[in-house]
Amino acid sequence: MNYFVVGTNNMDATITFYDALFDTLGMNKMIPSDRMTYWLGDDFAFAAALPFDEQPATVGNGTMVGFSLGSADEVKRVYEKAIALGGTSEGEPGQRGPRFSAYVRDLDKNKICLSD
Repeated sequence: MNYFVVGTNNMDATITFYDALFDTLGMNKMIPSDRMTYWLGDDFAFAAALPFDEQPATVGNGTMVGFSLGSADEVKRVYEKAIALGGTSEGEPGQRGPRFSAYVRDLDKNKICLSD
């Protein structure tokens, strides 16, 4: 795994909270869009996001686990396998910012990111 995302309903308040929480941990903040903020460590990232489906963030909504697979080809392979196993697409494989990634939901609707 390479990162973890939590949902939020108030990005400004979340940024204030986590900036203060992480201020002595050496994590760098990155804000790639108005719906997501990352705090980057040496080998992981923690992020807060306004849920993509525009529904309120609740326990689980906006939460996602990310798996680092090492290559774009492996992302494509595992994405296709997840769909074949009954998962549903939340975003086909493609370049997103600095990472090549794809999004699926498992059989229980848990959101998973597959990235290079």
